[in-house]
Amino acid sequence: MANTSDSSIESGGLTPEQRLDPPNTRLINAGIATIRDMKTLRACVAYENAHQQRVQILRRLKDRASEIRSEDT
Repeated sequence: MANTSDSSIESGGLTPEQRLDPPNTRLINAGIATIRDMKTLRACVAYENAHQQRVQILRRLKDRASEIRSEDT
């Protein structure tokens, strides 16, 4: 695993790969739910688009983006 000064590690100390590639969907959902900022969310969307392109995961990320935006207002 990369050290914490690595820019690929986002808020919460998890990389997009760690958030989106756990062995079960409950952990993926938890990884998405703990995203707190748009930088991390964008990194996860980019990771998903570059690797698996799962529509359900992208939809969950979109929903989380809406939640983050509504929290900022």
